[in-house]
Amino acid sequence: MAVIEERENKSGGRSYRVKIRMKGYPVQTATFQRKTDAKHWAQNTESAIREGRYFTHTVSKQKLFGEFIDRYIEEILPLKPKSQYDQTIQLKYWRRAMGHMRMEEVTTSVVHTVRNRLLEGKTPRGRGRSNATINRYMAALSHAYTVAINEWEWAQDNPCKRISRLPESKGRTRYLNDVERERLLDACKASENKYLHTIVVMALSTGARRNEIVWLKWDDVHFERQVLILTDTKNRESRTVPIQSYALMLLQKRYKNRKKGQRYVFPSHVKLDKPIDIEKAWQTALRRAQINDFRFHDLRHTAASYMAMNGASLKEIGDILGHKTVQMTQRYAHLCEAHTKQIVAAMNNKFFACEIREESRYKI
Repeated sequence: MAVIEERENKSGGRSYRVKIRMKGYPVQTATFQRKTDAKHWAQNTESAIREGRYFTHTVSKQKLFGEFIDRYIEEILPLKPKSQYDQTIQLKYWRRAMGHMRMEEVTTSVVHTVRNRLLEGKTPRGRGRSNATINRYMAALSHAYTVAINEWEWAQDNPCKRISRLPESKGRTRYLNDVERERLLDACKASENKYLHTIVVMALSTGARRNEIVWLKWDDVHFERQVLILTDTKNRESRTVPIQSYALMLLQKRYKNRKKGQRYVFPSHVKLDKPIDIEKAWQTALRRAQINDFRFHDLRHTAASYMAMNGASLKEIGDILGHKTVQMTQRYAHLCEAHTKQIVAAMNNKFFACEIREESRYKI
């Protein structure tokens, strides 16, 4: 219940002190120069307390944005080991830009301005950032706010929700030609990282993503069936991938040379209970092979392209890559044309063999 006390100061001026007492909650007080303002505050505050909104708003006045980001990095990111490195970089950008501000001061307009500054800026290597990269930065911040709202009660609103995603390209299909492939494999074989060559061969042979390979455990490798069971995938659904030929030989060799107690197929050189980080070795191999505009994920496109050019259907490619929709595999359709023509030609030659022979008699 709210009580408004009228007060008179030494100079004869008046003020109105509001005191709100509600069972189970601490007493709230505020002072105003006008009684109408005092009544308005009392009504809004009582309503906010009943609905559980008031004390969250109070916290947002006290907490700095930097504290919020630090807590998320410390408590939440360790639970997301695969994305921890990238999201730490992304969240530290937001902290550098807005860490000095109180939570309540970080509005949609402020986030929008800081986002555009990121888009217009350059990376440490002097390159621009793509729309897709900017969207990843926004997604990291948005999830942090979701935790702050739902679990910590540090915020009432997510300022990212009202900012539209930037349009992204439909994706590219950069794949290695035969010469580039040989140069890259030679460079990987000569790498100081003893796992890099096997990892790249597996990516080319299976179309698996980098994290699906480097986080692979020996329990997921089934030599008798010649398959890998990928349990921790991007779409959170397990899938079975055949492992054949040269990739299988390399994996068998790796199994024979493993150290006792190793869970991961490609463990870190520093901590055996963590997977290897190949980024530095990968970039070095690309430079030595003189291959430009190529990412590790493009090995997945390369594998899919080779499958298409060797007669695999879009359905078969999608099953192997773990695509959820046909649209995701459609980018390889033009590479399946030759095989499709052969199928149609074989069908026509079978069904219309007599007609074809008859027509051929009159061919000039």
